[in-house]
Amino acid sequence: MIPFNIPSRTGIEQKYVLDAISAQKLCGDGPYSRRCESWFESVLNVGKTYLTPSCTHALELAALLIDIQPGDEVIMPSYTFVSTANAFALRGAKIVFVDIRADTQNLDERLVESAITDRTRAIVPVHYAGISCSMNEIMAIADRHGLYVIEDAAQGMMASFEGRPLGGIGHLGTYSFHETKNYTSGGEGGLLIVNDDRFQKRAEIIREKGTNRKQFLRGVVDKYSWVDVGSSYLPSELQAAYLWGQLEAAEKINDYRLMLWRNYYDALSPMQDQGLVSLPVVPSAARHNGHMFYLKLSGLDQRDRLIDCLKQRGVQAPFHYVPLHDTAVGRKWGRLHGSDQQTSKTANSLLRLPMWYGLAEKDQLEVIGWVKDFFTSEG
Repeated sequence: MIPFNIPSRTGIEQKYVLDAISAQKLCGDGPYSRRCESWFESVLNVGKTYLTPSCTHALELAALLIDIQPGDEVIMPSYTFVSTANAFALRGAKIVFVDIRADTQNLDERLVESAITDRTRAIVPVHYAGISCSMNEIMAIADRHGLYVIEDAAQGMMASFEGRPLGGIGHLGTYSFHETKNYTSGGEGGLLIVNDDRFQKRAEIIREKGTNRKQFLRGVVDKYSWVDVGSSYLPSELQAAYLWGQLEAAEKINDYRLMLWRNYYDALSPMQDQGLVSLPVVPSAARHNGHMFYLKLSGLDQRDRLIDCLKQRGVQAPFHYVPLHDTAVGRKWGRLHGSDQQTSKTANSLLRLPMWYGLAEKDQLEVIGWVKDFFTSEG
């Protein structure tokens, strides 16, 4: 059996988790939390960071920070995970879905400006497969219209655009440390990145249940109290300790995944040249992180036949998102701006191949061989 994913594990996570247990400091914002946040700020050179229990929580925190109100509109792609939309729908926002590009599967920046109304508050680009959206154009549109940009970089840690880390370009950014991502904090986890100084003080308060407890701990106030809306957006020290074991090997993990990605690309490129499949496109300004390797086939029937073919050989190769605008809740809380030229087409044709840190090259070669065999039999 060759699974689609196995959570990243370096072998040193247990040491740090046991150390956190021994230190008897298990709640959030302990030594390991601070160590991880400092790593992101110094190594990746992003803004002020806050660990969260999940990327979903980080997105919800971002929606609170920009003060989303009922009736506000937020622009995003339909081809994304439900958390991207839920974070804003929970605040009463109307989600305005925009079609994606045919090459990167990212939000089509050429369609964004026409989707803006006097109710629009934010644009939420999603960096699909760790490959950057066209951030210069998106930021320029936001500047012209006075909008916020919140990067959903759930898949984007260690990836960049024009040398700037994904998540570190918009006003706010988010990462995911779910077990399906390149780095995990023990199965779940996330990060809020605050690149706009205006949000730093309030992010700290909202994340601490709406209290100024952090100021109290620093000695700024003599007692803490309820000063704003908020929730419990702190992960435990066990999650942070596990993540620290991953961050120490961040480059090693990244290099291994990029090697696997290149193996797939080099081996399957001749099939793309023959017009049998479409492979991922990485724009020249983008540096990706090997998060995902996907194929786009001729359509739903062929995609499902390949999934079944690989399953019979013990390989998990799933499709991905169901377009949000085409769901019951998506229709209730949102609307599609313009037409669906690419979103459903991508949803019906895209298949993801096994990819994880530690995937043996011999197993990868088997997957590649079975994919080639399938197209030989289709011919």
